[in-house]
Amino acid sequence: MAKLESTFKNMVLSLTLIALVAAGLLAGVYMLTQYRIAEQARAKQEAARLAVLNGQEGQAIEVSENGFGGIFKVMVGLAPDGTILGYQVLEHQETPGLGSHMEEWFQDASKPAQNIIGRKAGALRVSKDGGDVDAITAATISSRAFLKAVNNAYSEAFHTDAYSGASILQQQDSTIVTEPVNAEDSLTNIE
Repeated sequence: MAKLESTFKNMVLSLTLIALVAAGLLAGVYMLTQYRIAEQARAKQEAARLAVLNGQEGQAIEVSENGFGGIFKVMVGLAPDGTILGYQVLEHQETPGLGSHMEEWFQDASKPAQNIIGRKAGALRVSKDGGDVDAITAATISSRAFLKAVNNAYSEAFHTDAYSGASILQQQDSTIVTEPVNAEDSLTNIE
């Protein structure tokens, strides 16, 4: 095979061909794996829903909030009276060793000043802001954002005029349905 002459036209054609082949391979891998990835996401969401409800009656609400490191998602389980049954952080980009502690910090039963499980949601604030919840050490911004997310879940579930962008999860025929809803609709649709 003869070597191509090193001209601008040949270089552009070569790079274009390489880019098209790479894009085609990526698209093929995506098409082969997208169903499995979606199924794993649904399974993770269902597991989180079950975990935050702790076998109790209530509703599981997924909310997103902007923390120190970016957007994070948390699933919050709320009893019919607004008491927090549990939570699970689904995704985050918080600083490892600092804001990432939100995954366990606010549910440590041995430290009542930071534990939110069993408290009524809606007006949770860190102690630096006049509240009664201890913030994660050296991660006040992440702590504020986390408590705001929990409060947004409460607002979505219990205030008819609130819309926070939260998704209420309900089970229908063994499948999980995630959809933005108005709180007014959510109170009638959740079992």
